[in-house]
Parts: sequence; C-alpha cells; structure tokens
Amino acid sequence: MKQAESKTQADFLAPLKVADPELAGLIKDELKRQRHTVELIASENFTSRAVLEAASSILTNKYAEGYPQARYYGGCEVVDQVETLAIDRCKALFGAEHVNVQPHSGSSANQAVYFADLALGDSVLAMKLDHGGHLSHGLKVNFSGRFYHFHSYGLDRETGRLDYDEIERLAKELQPVLIVAGASAYPRQIDFERFAAIAKNVGARLMVDMAHIAGLIGAGLHPDPVAPSDYVTTTTHKTLAGPRSGVIICKGKHATGIDKAIFPGLQGGPLMHIIAAKAACFKLADTPEFRERQKQTIDNAACLARCLQDGGINLVSGGTDNHLMLADLTNIGVTGIEAENRLEDVGITVNKNAVPYDELPPTVTSGIRLGTPAVTTRGFREPEMEQIAEIILAALSPHVTATEIQGLRKKTDKLLAGFPLYPHL
Repeated sequence: MKQAESKTQADFLAPLKVADPELAGLIKDELKRQRHTVELIASENFTSRAVLEAASSILTNKYAEGYPQARYYGGCEVVDQVETLAIDRCKALFGAEHVNVQPHSGSSANQAVYFADLALGDSVLAMKLDHGGHLSHGLKVNFSGRFYHFHSYGLDRETGRLDYDEIERLAKELQPVLIVAGASAYPRQIDFERFAAIAKNVGARLMVDMAHIAGLIGAGLHPDPVAPSDYVTTTTHKTLAGPRSGVIICKGKHATGIDKAIFPGLQGGPLMHIIAAKAACFKLADTPEFRERQKQTIDNAACLARCLQDGGINLVSGGTDNHLMLADLTNIGVTGIEAENRLEDVGITVNKNAVPYDELPPTVTSGIRLGTPAVTTRGFREPEMEQIAEIILAALSPHVTATEIQGLRKKTDKLLAGFPLYPHL
C-alpha cells in the first residue's frame, strides 16, 4: 500500500519535479505537514479530490472578463456553462435570488458589497475585531476602515455573547447606512432575524458575512441569513470545504449593483478554474453525506469544548453552538502565542486569538481559537476529540517538560496514523 501511494505521489508531481524540483519539494513537505498534524484552525478544511481536480484544470487557461453571455472575450461558450452551473447550484443550496461567484476571496466579496452600497465615508456598524469580527469589518489599517466610517459593537463582558439590545441602541444612535453581522471567532448562533429588524428600524441595509458558518447554514444547522438580509458574503473553503475563494448572495434588487462592483469595478478576469471548483463544492454540499459531516463537526466541537472545560480551560461564552470555540487562557498563565507554539510542538495546529477585552497585543493575545471542520473531514469523531483534548491539556500545563512534549507528539502521531490524508497523492 505504501509503495502504491509513493508511486502515485511521484506520478502526480512528476512534471513539476522536472520543471521545478525545489517547488515540488516544498509541496511535498506541505503534504507531509498536513498529514502529520491535527488541524484545529477553525478557518481551514481539507477539500475533496473533485474540488482539487477542478481547481487544477485547464480552465485556468481561459480569460472570461464579463459574465455568461456577456463576455469581452471570444471562446467562452464552455466557461459560460461552468459559471452558470456554479451560480445555479449556489442558488439552490442557499435559496438565493442572485449569486455572484466571481469574487477571489471573502474579503473581495465584502469589498464589493461596500463598493456597491456605500459612498466614501459612509457610516457602518460591525463587530469589533478583538471580539470576533474580521479585518474587513472596519479595522483601521484595512481598506474597510480607511474608506468608510466604521463603528463597532462587541460582546457582553459577563456572558461573552452578542447583546442585541446594545446593538440596537448603537444603531439608533449612529444611524449607519449598513449593518454587518457575522464573525470569524464567535462560537454561538447568530440571530439574523433580530439583526434584520434592527437594520429595518433605523433604515439601514443588512450584510451578513457567513464565511465561517456557510457549511452549517447550507446543511440547515444554523439560522438562515439569506432570507432576512440584503447581502450575504462568504468564503468557500471553510466549513464548505471548497476552494479558497468567495461568493456574494444578494436580493434581486441589488444584483446589478453587485455585478458591476465586481466587474468592472474591482476585478478583471474571473478565475474560471476556481469557479469550476466552486461548482463542484456546491454540488457536494447538497448531499446527505455533507449534511451528516456538518452535524458531526458541531458534535465534535461540543465534545472538545466540554473536555477542555472539564480540564480547567475557560471558553468565551461558556461553550459553543457551532464549529469553533475561543479559549481564554488567562487563568492558566499561558499566552496565546505560547499556546500556539507549544501545541505545534505536539503536532496540533491552532491560532493565537484575542479574547473580548483582551489586554495583550494582537501579536501575543490571551487566547487561542480552535475549530473542528478539518479533523471532522478527516474522519475524527468524539473518541478522537477526547484524545485531542487530553493532549492539549497536558501540553498547556505550566509544569510540562520537554520530555513530556516529545511523548505527547508520539500520541498525536499514533492518533493520526488511523486517519490517512489524501492517499491518492
């Protein structure tokens, strides 16, 4: 079996090994890293072979500025069908009136909504970065914070949850043109209907960034943002397990503005090979197997959260409703960067993350963010999550020794051996 896998891998990389052995070696190194790591970064996943093949297809050769049946290049009759397929599948998956599948990323999708809906300097209300928001939700050094006047709402200090009454108070006081809901590190379900009511009450439009929870939403395991919102943006590579890219969903009345914002407003030629990979992703997401995996993702997160709490780790909001959790390590005397590095030593990848009202700088932080999409895709269930929690708790002990770290790494390797990753490569 190992010989067959090695031969397949050699065949797969053979052309690149000839043309660029240095790069081929780095790709092989990254494959090895992924195979020998428990991936708990909440924004990462392992995409399918179908998506990988579409993303690496000859569609990368085709320029297709414009939209289906309205291109600025000839020879687009096939890629028109590819893009239309991706659009139709996304519409069906999320019950959307209009979909644009051309954004290169989630940030590009957010930028296009702002470009279509706002004038320079317009007022926007969004979630604070250090409370779980995203860079493109108004960080001062980001394009969003430089071009528009962002105001922030955060989490309740006691509960670690969104305070909708406070958000409504801020909206009435600030009268934003746009309200942004959605987060990159919020472990609880979001009440999009309440956000929509707040926006309507102050005459604002509502944009939801569902990048992290799109797979859960597509599987019917999280409240729907599409119906109550003017705009919904998402990545396709997190819980959706597709290619690294973005999508915009909007009401039909906003379709022309969104399409013009993407092209010719912000982008030129779309990445047709990535759009094909999105089409494959949306097809796979509309299956019973995908919905079961999303349910297991949530179950795995709940199990990991419970085990970590039982071991003395504090979680923001006291747990999780979705695929991620945010651990506040203040009480155990370990910083976020220390925890990230120590866990990497034992073969577990997480990211340092600010916690609400964090007093440490973003390069250090008081917490870590953990998520279960990638390990669930790999096949882990609750028994494996319990083992992962044991390794994490031991690694973050203030008294852990170098010898114990080496022993924990061996436990991680033993666990991973039962869950091979990309055996076809």
